[in-house]
Amino acid sequence: FDWSSDVCSNYLCDSKPGDDVKLTGPSGKVMLIPEKDPNVDLIMVATGTGIAPYRSFIRRLFVEKTPFGEAYTKGSGLAWLFLGVANSDALLYDDEWQEVLKKYPDNFRLDYALSREQKNKDGGKMYIQDKVAEYSDEIFSKMDNGAHMYFCGLKGMMPGITEMLEGVCKDKGLVWEDKLSEWKKAGQWHVEVY
Repeated sequence: FDWSSDVCSNYLCDSKPGDDVKLTGPSGKVMLIPEKDPNVDLIMVATGTGIAPYRSFIRRLFVEKTPFGEAYTKGSGLAWLFLGVANSDALLYDDEWQEVLKKYPDNFRLDYALSREQKNKDGGKMYIQDKVAEYSDEIFSKMDNGAHMYFCGLKGMMPGITEMLEGVCKDKGLVWEDKLSEWKKAGQWHVEVY
């Protein structure tokens, strides 16, 4: 195969049934679901196109018939999606999320942060960290009980997220760096930003 004359997707489209194709992956382990426990809570925070890995998570859990998905929907795990975009016409896959929410209300939760349409508690624009902050006590409780928290999207969201969580720690009499270290050591903190 001559890589200089083609790109991967064209190569795959041009291949015929029975052709040998060498694949590698997945590369990296940041954005994987911990499939050991069907009762694990998954807190997913995305901005814009950072929604992509969570679409696959949600499809694996609720749409495709997978052994873990079937166990998850029978368990007590909650997949909680936070999506931040500018306005409602920029919501990606909303029809899919609404369908899952309708079918699995006990296992799926959805919150949007619409920066040009919603206001935060201080009257400013509603950014993703503001929406997550509304549920900070519940999120901390879930994290302390083994939940996994994922962040994917623009790296610009992380300072606001970490500042908000640092403030919550301070209010609880905790040291943010220690709490973050604890979550990282337990493999509960997953960040893939760009």
